[in-house]
Amino acid sequence: MEKSAEFCTCTNLKCPIHPTKHDKGCTPCISKNLRLKEIPNCFFDLIDNAENRSGDEFKDFAELILKK
Repeated sequence: MEKSAEFCTCTNLKCPIHPTKHDKGCTPCISKNLRLKEIPNCFFDLIDNAENRSGDEFKDFAELILKK
């Protein structure tokens, strides 16, 4: 899974489930986001001004996409 850590575009290195902290790649992050019905941060990183979003839920992502 070391290659997954190289692939990861998330810049939140303080996150305890960031791929650089374990050998499970993106699986813990995806699992957490599915459980909470949220979108992973790496998806938001693709959208300009996403750091100003109100949350990480599906609707927050959709709103940013519609504004783009």
